Amino acid sequence: MAKQSKRMKAMAEKAPGKEPLPLADAVALLKEFGGAKFDQSVEIAMRLGVDPKQADQTIRGSIVLPHGIGRTLRVVVFAKGDKIDEAKEAGADEVGGQELAERIKEGWMEFDVCIAAPDMMGIVGPLGRILGPRGLMPSPRSGTVTPEVAKVIREYKAGKVEFRNDSGGNVHAVVGKLSFDANKLVENIQTFIDLVAGMKPVAVKGQYLKGIAISATMSPSVRIQIT
Repeated sequence: MAKQSKRMKAMAEKAPGKEPLPLADAVALLKEFGGAKFDQSVEIAMRLGVDPKQADQTIRGSIVLPHGIGRTLRVVVFAKGDKIDEAKEAGADEVGGQELAERIKEGWMEFDVCIAAPDMMGIVGPLGRILGPRGLMPSPRSGTVTPEVAKVIREYKAGKVEFRNDSGGNVHAVVGKLSFDANKLVENIQTFIDLVAGMKPVAVKGQYLKGIAISATMSPSVRIQIT
């Protein structure tokens, strides 16, 4: 523990304090931290001037980043008929109906994304108390209840990222791996920032983007200039 604390202290000393940096410089500094024995994920945190209690100020969406997120998501699909073969051909890790629901009820949760064809919601609905708290419940709003199961599977396999503001008005998302080429990280991060910046609710009259920072799994955060 002491060794880890010493390492974090050394990294913190490299950080530029409270002054935000241009995106390219922030990514360069983040990559300097490195040091871990595994390929760390890079996450962005955006502090927004929204009131999370107001339904018309919710920031929620998804995006397929230009260079993915550096890992393959495990996707399960509830489907029947022709949709079963479509899902398998698109790369689904598991496809099923009632038997898949029973596995989940018994505690099997080895997946990152759950997709359902609309005609399967009678089976999927009762799983809400299990999948809901984990953020895995399929829904039309997130695009995971869809007749186009093959298309959505391919999007997630390509690195589709979902996001939604938390109770403090912050949005968090994984935007890549620390091993990514710096230019690819910059492009992923800028793409995400541009998307969220363009989602400013009409009801928000004051400053919308209040703060942006990036960090790796085992690094301090680095603030980014808002342009």
